[in-house]
Amino acid sequence: MNLIPDKLSQVANEENKNLNLSGISGILPDGLINKLIARKKIQSIDPILDHQIQPASLDLRLGKKAYRIRASFIPNNDKTVLECAHNLIDHEFSIVDGAVLERDCVYLVELKEFLELPDSIWAIANPKSSTGRLDVFTRIIADGIQSFDKVSSGYNGPLYAEIAPHKFSIIIRENSRLSQLRFIRKNPTQMEQQRSIISDRELSKLHESSVKNPSGFGLVNGKAKISDGLQLGVSLSNPNKIIGYKAKHYTPPIDLDKIKAYKTEDYWDPLFENHQKRLILDPNEFYILSSNEVVKIPPNYAAEMVPIDPSMGELRVHYAGFFDPGFGDTDDINKASKAVLEVRSLDVPFYLEDKQIIARLKYEKLAELPTKLYGADIGSTYQSQGLKLSKHFKD
Repeated sequence: MNLIPDKLSQVANEENKNLNLSGISGILPDGLINKLIARKKIQSIDPILDHQIQPASLDLRLGKKAYRIRASFIPNNDKTVLECAHNLIDHEFSIVDGAVLERDCVYLVELKEFLELPDSIWAIANPKSSTGRLDVFTRIIADGIQSFDKVSSGYNGPLYAEIAPHKFSIIIRENSRLSQLRFIRKNPTQMEQQRSIISDRELSKLHESSVKNPSGFGLVNGKAKISDGLQLGVSLSNPNKIIGYKAKHYTPPIDLDKIKAYKTEDYWDPLFENHQKRLILDPNEFYILSSNEVVKIPPNYAAEMVPIDPSMGELRVHYAGFFDPGFGDTDDINKASKAVLEVRSLDVPFYLEDKQIIARLKYEKLAELPTKLYGADIGSTYQSQGLKLSKHFKD
């Protein structure tokens, strides 16, 4: 059941594999991603398209074949993904012309892109924003790597997406893009999978230096709450307006390739401010909320949203954690961008208050400046967003 022909998986020779793409450590922006493609460190069954390359990440495309599997899994370090999946596969099917993935089921899908990474570069993955806002749990796995959403330096092989729609059934097809890959270069002194995340002291200085004019703001509006990253609160206050959405049950499937095709009221119940400015999350329900603060990512940085406290097992916030350089990079508060929070309470009801800290942003240096920034100029969907559902819904 090889998904990628042998002659493609061994395109780069040993000399090319060990080519040292050396330089400053950090996240690789679009220019260096293009260099990886040119040097065949990133390859694909079909040519990689320009619009796949984001300011600091690469969109990954689904291939032709998918598998319904009985359970999620992580590959053993001496086995391929398909070898591990063999006894879990219920059936195999084509997605060339589209297929429905049912909610509360787990699927394994081949990806078109595959890697021949040098020893100095590794990668992390995340769902795209539009994927996370539909409560679609998507993770990338690779042969012999015992971790989700990570690809080790020197990796040579295919990639797969594990897709588990939770609240909505979805329609996918060949070339649908649900996940993105961010490449990280380490210098010789760094340990395997060491990041270039800036310290709280550096983050405070960046907040102060990001103010572009006297009436502007830094990384957030108002005082930055910095402790192990930039802390973000939830907004539950917006008089006479919607503060969030709660996903409905028993809805029709959503086609991930259809933009502004669905009515909000068919899939979501609106939430409004109450006099207590609080919200009790029902167990195993999915919510779209927004941050209290507006957020700014300067051009020479990228960011990732992580839970405020990993021990908060009752609550999952933000499936799609990547923030590209240029997101919200303005001093005009009317054009500023909030972070959208994809929130799911797990086994017990969970109580939230207005402005309660529930997430944090980790800022990470780029290896060099990108040639393009997140925004309308490259077709980015969520610049200047407030509370916003995925692009599949009509405004």
